[in-house]
Amino acid sequence: MEHPSRKVLIVEDEEDIAESIKYNLEKEGGFAVTVARTGETGLALARQKEFDLIILDVMLPGIDGLQVCREVRANAPSSHVPILMLTARAEETDKLVGLELGADDYLTKPFSMRELMARVKAQVRRSARERRGGSSWIRDEGLEIDIEGHRLWINGREASLTRMEFALLGALVKSRGRVLTRDRLLETVWGYDQHVSTRTVDVHVRRLRRKLGKIGDRIETVFGVGYRFRGAADRAADD
Repeated sequence: MEHPSRKVLIVEDEEDIAESIKYNLEKEGGFAVTVARTGETGLALARQKEFDLIILDVMLPGIDGLQVCREVRANAPSSHVPILMLTARAEETDKLVGLELGADDYLTKPFSMRELMARVKAQVRRSARERRGGSSWIRDEGLEIDIEGHRLWINGREASLTRMEFALLGALVKSRGRVLTRDRLLETVWGYDQHVSTRTVDVHVRRLRRKLGKIGDRIETVFGVGYRFRGAADRAADD
């Protein structure tokens, strides 16, 4: 059973779904669960209280889930809280936009409660490991990453990354020169031990490259396999 102090916020207007998720999180995971029926209420709670995870539906009355995600990521106290979005099967665009806005992953309705629980526990475990810290500094020419402090400098200027972007960049840089498959990244970064849509990885890589600017070119796509980070020295040697 997970530690009972772990707090989860569910933002879902469909009562049956919200109550089912709440029941399973409390019974099987030992989580302390708060439910919000509207985007406005969910956003207010995310700003007022500390949560270990937010389960966020896209289709909400008033402010939709995408706007809530955007606001949560822009709010310093809640900006690093893991967000798992729930989307309708037909809304492929919502999935991609949600990931672009900083959601950590998504589940498509209808979903199995077992898969939801597995993803929730994986996200919370990873978040706990990050809070414990450890060896935190990673450096490559023009790039400095303080994993524990959740800070990034590009050519001496500080930049902003989400929690998952930090974890993804850290995994790639630590394995510089070696190709990491999408499944390996899902296991290492997201903590999943089962097959999950690889689009999650691809969208995060695309957003990470954009934030890194010219340094983003060091993240190379190995077609049909995965991704590889090649340090500045490695790339210079090839020129």
